Amino acid sequence: MRAVSDNGEHFGVISTEEALKIAKERGLDLVQITDNVDPPVCKIIDFGKYAYAEKKKKGKSSKPQMKSVRLGFSISEHDMKIRMRSAEKFLKEGDSVRIILPLRGREKALGNVAKEKVAKFIEMVKENNDIKIEGDISREPRGLTVTISKK
Repeated sequence: MRAVSDNGEHFGVISTEEALKIAKERGLDLVQITDNVDPPVCKIIDFGKYAYAEKKKKGKSSKPQMKSVRLGFSISEHDMKIRMRSAEKFLKEGDSVRIILPLRGREKALGNVAKEKVAKFIEMVKENNDIKIEGDISREPRGLTVTISKK
């Protein structure tokens, strides 16, 4: 096996027993990094730190999540484009996006105008992406919501 230490020191091709002996002397672990090369590459490192770094490198779980994009009743065209870019980013990551347009006070009486705003936002997102609308735009006590996801 080809052995390397955590500080970049190369030991060359050595036997497994010799690599384990060096790791034990230093109070570290012998971790196989790759096995699809001949000889396999191993590192003499602290396994706890290695596992933590790998977990951090992977980032979030691969399970899709629900993200939210919040629109305002009197949102401008420019702000809508900014929210659209956020929604596109979430969709590219494989997440579902819930579009929320909260209604306050007199805005509740103008539900049809709010629905048009949400529909316009969905059309903007649809232009650049192949999306699936999960259900209709629904009216809830605090406003309108709809969920979209990648096809």
